[in-house]
Amino acid sequence: MAPQREWFEKDYYAVLGVDASASAKEISRAYKKLAKQLHPDANPGNRDAEERFKDVSAAYDVLGDAGKRKEYDEVRRMVAAGVGPGGFGGPGGQGLRFETGDFAGADAGFFSDLFGGLFGGGSGGRRAGRRATGPQRGRDLETELHISFDDAVTGVTSTVRFRAEAQCSTCNGSGAAPGTAPERCPQCGGAGTIADNQGPFSFSQVCPNCGGRGTVIPTPCPTCSGRGVEVRPREVKVRIPAGVQDGQRIRVKGRGAAGERGGPPGDLYVIVHVRPHPLFGRDGKNLTLRLPVTFAEAALGADVAVPTLDNPVTVRIPPGTPSGKVLRVRGRGVPAENGKAAGDLLVTVDVQVPVHLTDDQRRAIAGLAGVLDEDPRAPLMSALHNRRRTDREADR
Repeated sequence: MAPQREWFEKDYYAVLGVDASASAKEISRAYKKLAKQLHPDANPGNRDAEERFKDVSAAYDVLGDAGKRKEYDEVRRMVAAGVGPGGFGGPGGQGLRFETGDFAGADAGFFSDLFGGLFGGGSGGRRAGRRATGPQRGRDLETELHISFDDAVTGVTSTVRFRAEAQCSTCNGSGAAPGTAPERCPQCGGAGTIADNQGPFSFSQVCPNCGGRGTVIPTPCPTCSGRGVEVRPREVKVRIPAGVQDGQRIRVKGRGAAGERGGPPGDLYVIVHVRPHPLFGRDGKNLTLRLPVTFAEAALGADVAVPTLDNPVTVRIPPGTPSGKVLRVRGRGVPAENGKAAGDLLVTVDVQVPVHLTDDQRRAIAGLAGVLDEDPRAPLMSALHNRRRTDREADR
């Protein structure tokens, strides 16, 4: 691209408040902070804030692009060495030589070649710079949506409501009052830039009449003041896929803030919050459930009804099932979607020990204890005995 004349005159790093060695992430962070503070919506009627917002946007337009930033840094090094538009003396700059700075020993021919590479031609070359401003993409927006556990598992289409920039309802985004239309800028002829001849070079700068848009609006829209966007309540339908996790961000392309001057809209990001379920938990695409069973069911085995998000299913409890054992009910977790297999229901057996017993129950359990001759703690005692014997043998 062709460097703008402003590149020689403005320190974009100072505009953003960062060092020339700042990383791309630091530059982006500084721009977002300033743009939020200076945005016209946050400073209605403040001309100084509006001008600073334009300067910040122009600075980020260059420094936020790796290729443009490299060319800009070359130009700024020339400025530091005393070189600028028209800084070569006479036509072609013949006979001019630099004795100090980064360009010590270089003559005008060197700079003529360098400017030729940056400006799209050699001495006398002319190339119109691109428009510094024009259609601008709308901002990305973020909102929140609270849904039930069931809807998170099965998927749902819901509606989010928020206030944000949208296409102006009065002018339909044109920025012109009803019955009128934008007109081609008479100063730049619609190019958005005007040429500024400096000896053998031709620099381009933003057209001061149209601000680089190439069009002017003789009669601005009374609702949006010519911006083409307005802040109003909005509703957006969002498809929440099956199996969405709590805190997951869903992108809705093109439903963010409206673009200015015919630019495309930004995207909408919906942060999903899932309300907990009184019975079920989640483990990825599987659902989890603790299933209470009686001592008799666990000991003798039983077929028991187990709730699911749909209808209950019957699960076989094998005889001798201990508390904590996990039984798998296939296909009863997060439903299948987009070619992915359905999840399972993981049932954890929780053997219930009776607390309040009747006399008959107490006698029955006592009778059972009398006929059960198996000692469940025998393995523990055996392990302890073997450990002590090993220790004694090692001490000999």
